[in-house]
Amino acid sequence: MRVPFLLLTISLFPLLSAAQESPATFPGTEPLKAEQPLDVLMVEGIDQFSLKELDKARQQRESLWKRDYSSAQAYQSSLEPYRQKLRTYIGAVDQRVQGIQFERPLKFTGLKAAETKPAHAYYEPQFQRWPVLPGMTAEGLILVPQGAESPRGIVIAIPDSRWSPDVFAGATEQGTPSSKLPQVLAENGFLVVIPTLIDRTDEFAGNPLIAMTNQTNREWVYRSAFEVGRHVIGYEVQKVLAAIDALDGLNQSTKWNLPISLVGIGDGGQIALYSAAIDARPASVLVSGYFQPREGVWQEPIDRNVWRQLVEFGDAEIAGMIAPRPLIIEACAIPETDGPLPVQAGRRGGAAPGQIKTADLAQVRIEFDRAKAIYEKLKPGNHIVLVESGSDGRGPAASNAAIMALAQKSDWRDFKPEARGKSVPLTEAVNWRSVQGRQVGEAIDFTQKLLRNSFKVRDQLFAKADRSSVEKWESTAEPLRDHVYNELIGKLPEPSIPLNPRTRKVLETDDYTGYEVVLDTYPDVIAAGILLYPKGIKADEKRPVVVCQHGLEGVPMDTISGPGTEGYPYYKGFAAELARRGFIAYSPQNPYRGKDRFRTLQRKSNPVGRSLFSYIIPQHQVTLKWLASLPAVDSNRLAFYGLSYGGKTAVRVPPMLTSKEGQPGYCLSICSADFNEWVTKNASVDLPFSYVFTHEYEIFEWNMAHVANYAELSMLMTPRPFMVERGHDDGVGLDEWVSFEYAKVRRHYSKLGIPEQTEIEFFNGPHTINGKGTYDFLHRHLNWPKK
Repeated sequence: MRVPFLLLTISLFPLLSAAQESPATFPGTEPLKAEQPLDVLMVEGIDQFSLKELDKARQQRESLWKRDYSSAQAYQSSLEPYRQKLRTYIGAVDQRVQGIQFERPLKFTGLKAAETKPAHAYYEPQFQRWPVLPGMTAEGLILVPQGAESPRGIVIAIPDSRWSPDVFAGATEQGTPSSKLPQVLAENGFLVVIPTLIDRTDEFAGNPLIAMTNQTNREWVYRSAFEVGRHVIGYEVQKVLAAIDALDGLNQSTKWNLPISLVGIGDGGQIALYSAAIDARPASVLVSGYFQPREGVWQEPIDRNVWRQLVEFGDAEIAGMIAPRPLIIEACAIPETDGPLPVQAGRRGGAAPGQIKTADLAQVRIEFDRAKAIYEKLKPGNHIVLVESGSDGRGPAASNAAIMALAQKSDWRDFKPEARGKSVPLTEAVNWRSVQGRQVGEAIDFTQKLLRNSFKVRDQLFAKADRSSVEKWESTAEPLRDHVYNELIGKLPEPSIPLNPRTRKVLETDDYTGYEVVLDTYPDVIAAGILLYPKGIKADEKRPVVVCQHGLEGVPMDTISGPGTEGYPYYKGFAAELARRGFIAYSPQNPYRGKDRFRTLQRKSNPVGRSLFSYIIPQHQVTLKWLASLPAVDSNRLAFYGLSYGGKTAVRVPPMLTSKEGQPGYCLSICSADFNEWVTKNASVDLPFSYVFTHEYEIFEWNMAHVANYAELSMLMTPRPFMVERGHDDGVGLDEWVSFEYAKVRRHYSKLGIPEQTEIEFFNGPHTINGKGTYDFLHRHLNWPKK
């Protein structure tokens, strides 16, 4: 249990006599009566707010769609902007290679050859590869029907990620899933393509030269891909679409002209659903064991976290993009997951929690009804069907009823849903673990190449601003600021409720009085912190304020406490020191505290295009507004100084908060113990300090590599002063990386003719406040004399 701030002061600060004591409540505010620690109240409040916002997004989603139901052709045309958005959200945006073909010719034999085979051998499983993106291939099985001149149809059957293609096809002795779907399709004369999905083991999750982790292979790919605007979901959709490319070519070369259908179970159901939504070529689709409301996606494995998806796309809206093509939704049991995986010997922990559970039938029905309403407006007939496997939707996946519903809607006549005998074994030896390793490795390599080249995209983006003068930069950089805020951080509406300031005194020294402060930001959301108010301020005096930000898992008192306390080795009591120097100091509580308790806030916010900083920036807005209202505060001299995660705040919050009418901004920012070549630190698989190896699964920011790295974020401070404080022994990065990224900032300020507005201080020391060059920087740029 946390010790109340007031009790901490008894041992840390000498109290004055009653006659000299400051009032218990800061003048002009109401008494603060909260009993819970303010960090707990803050995280709980944002949690409630974020859940309400998820529900609101669901209610508002339909208003964002402009479907044209006047004809099937008009409907398809009206879907194009949404298809492009969904491609972007899942990172399926790269141009696939041209002229895709399967690596090996299909061994297709007619009736005469088939007569020599055993009675059950209606098909032959063949291992195949096919290209997808430069350096990325898909691998899997193709079940080639025998005994006819051509297949009667083509189906891409996508297994759950926990089933390799041989297991799904029953072509191995390692075990068979409950579904015999591929076998049934092949026995009915269909050419069946089964791609490999990246799985949920942790075998390849890590770099053996640095560290292996307990992340699933899917999370391992997700982490770095998310940072460059790509996604494991998008990569796998691309593999399915590449298979369709190859099958289209096969259709043309053989003159079969056969329709291509998609079926998928579990994770494969998700890939089938998304693939058919963004590409109109699949003729019919079966989604088994995936379809349901997605507002609880934050409880699922993190590889299902898709930035901004739920603003416009629930499962029902995605299903509506398949209309008028037949779509079968099956409620059924699927392999369940309760993560994270246990940490094996020699591996690091830190994987994100997440569960996959069989969906409640009532929830499936709710989402199905929403999708059915879209189909009915287009009047395609009853081309969307819900099949309930078992009495409660918990029967086996790809049940006979689901297969027959797909057959009927696809006009597959004389289709037999029962398997005729044993499945056909694979005659060639395939090391499926090696296949899995290649699939993971190729996805990582493709992502790392995007990472290495991402600076070119950022350069092109920021070249849109005019650097010929400070005035032109300020006027032309505003669209960039808006773009970064909206695309990288996620912007909430401006706070509009009354601040309702509440305070209570928590400490008092000879130099200053400390007040705990709470301000209302949004319903349920508070801003909080500790104000250090220097003694001896004259009635007509205006002083600068320095906002002193703690780091990960910190509290405001960490920035204030003296020697012997837990936070002092890192923070050196810098807020208290600045107050002793005569600055008004304010130490905010940021919501990155409570481990998974705060990390789920990111998970609940990402699906509606928001991040932790979507809440932190408005918290600072109301804080600055309140500070500027204090009689002794100069609203033009509000500065920011943050360490570690507070340094992360230093390059995201002050650049977004410029002074505007009715809203003061930050005039200066100092980033301590955090400045870095940030996207590389986040996404590189070759650096020991990269976040792909750590427990900070919330740290990844969607497509940051192509929007703004730390140099670009810092440029948005221009022409306001900006400083970096860096210890040579700080393990968050390397001096060379910090220097490389800061050199861009220095060049930018110099080109604008204001090099004196920025500087970096290196010092011999670790991850800590140094408090020398930075204090001089504050005194100089805030025009406050040294004592």
